[in-house]
Amino acid sequence: MPVSNDYLEYLLDLLEDWGGVTTRKMFGGAGLYKNGRMFGLVADDVLYLKVDDSNREQYEKAGSRPFKPYPGKPVTMSYWEVPAEITEDSELLAEWAGTDLAVQLGRS
Repeated sequence: MPVSNDYLEYLLDLLEDWGGVTTRKMFGGAGLYKNGRMFGLVADDVLYLKVDDSNREQYEKAGSRPFKPYPGKPVTMSYWEVPAEITEDSELLAEWAGTDLAVQLGRS
């Protein structure tokens, strides 16, 4: 699950206008935080955001899949891959991240 510093810097640049996003490396990947709350994770230079029943359909329609921390095992987490077209657009990424931060805060 390695993550490159270049990819983290890219994400932070995209989210700069949203403000206050920080990263913290952990377990070979990295977490994305805003206001002290983790709302996303990065593994193998792929961004995953927090998902629940309120926004899962959006990810499914985009063809996303949940994060699987253990290759070859059926274990998944409540973080789903962000489509490439979203990670290329700072406004869309901030919109998706805002929804996912609300999920993290329990205000979905």
